[in-house]
Amino acid sequence: MGLLVFMRNLLLALCLFLVLGFLYYSAWKLHLLRWEDSKYDKLGFLLNLDSKLPPELASKYANFSEGMCKPGYASALMTVIFPKFSKPAPMFLDDSFRKWARIRDFVPPFGIKGQDNLIKAILSATKDYRLTPALDSLSCRRCIIVGNGGVLANKSLGLKIDDYDVVVSSAPVKGFEKDVGGKTTLRITYPEGAIQKMEQYEKDSLFVLAGFKWQDFKWLKYIVYKEKVSASDGFWKSVATRVPREPHEIRILNPYFIQEAAFSFIGLPFNNGLMGRGNIPTLGSVAITMALHNCDEVAVAGFGYDMSSPNAPLHYYENIKMSAIKESWTHNIQREKEFLRKLVKARVITDLTSGI
Repeated sequence: MGLLVFMRNLLLALCLFLVLGFLYYSAWKLHLLRWEDSKYDKLGFLLNLDSKLPPELASKYANFSEGMCKPGYASALMTVIFPKFSKPAPMFLDDSFRKWARIRDFVPPFGIKGQDNLIKAILSATKDYRLTPALDSLSCRRCIIVGNGGVLANKSLGLKIDDYDVVVSSAPVKGFEKDVGGKTTLRITYPEGAIQKMEQYEKDSLFVLAGFKWQDFKWLKYIVYKEKVSASDGFWKSVATRVPREPHEIRILNPYFIQEAAFSFIGLPFNNGLMGRGNIPTLGSVAITMALHNCDEVAVAGFGYDMSSPNAPLHYYENIKMSAIKESWTHNIQREKEFLRKLVKARVITDLTSGI
């Protein structure tokens, strides 16, 4: 009887020891995870951003001379400062768009839910879903996103911008070649932002729709099939009724980049995945997000507003002053600036005009 009592007490003591040990181990692991998490902000970006390359990347790119394209450079650095970054994300929608879960369950601008028939009709006419064969064949691709900021004026960066493999723009370039170059590879825009004067379009760029609302896809179908654009389709200002491009020169930007820029990178309100106040990223941030996935090196020019200089030009192509800028209902410029500054500080992107 005494032996049974002893064994029972021993067993209870052992169980208690195991429970306490497990609780201690769990608390230690939780503390460790919290300590590790403290290295990152609430979005998942590294807090202590360094302009120096991490040792493993410094070694990898040590033999690349100035101006030489570094394969995988932007995505490698992006992964260092944002470990959740996953590179594969196709630039444009293709005929497998309905299989991509990341966009299937979201309505525009964050996905394609409800747009299947329109997109299918557009893609059946355009047929091409990639860049040009020459650009697709490059082993290393250098891209620059050209913003429309007045900071570009009188900087004479045209030749430097033209030297990039892929030049992304949405603003006019004709007449401003000295500052912004004469080359546009991708003209990414939306109905209300599309250039309306046919003579201002360059000859050989791809026309790319960034669809922010369902009407935008309907508009693109009109453009592709050369149908009459209806002014009563819910646009907030007048839109282009014609674009001087053949169907095979037209693309649909993957909406995933709008979704990722908004929620993963900038941290805008999710709002149940619907468009709402202050949760739409600017076209510039969307284009940069696209480039991080599809380019080896990424640069920007013409980004940033200097609100301390109210008489400075707001845009490089018109005379509107900085004082004309008003608080945006759709964008959160301050949050976007914080995101872009992270990229510049960590050398993920290069800012040619130092406006960010």
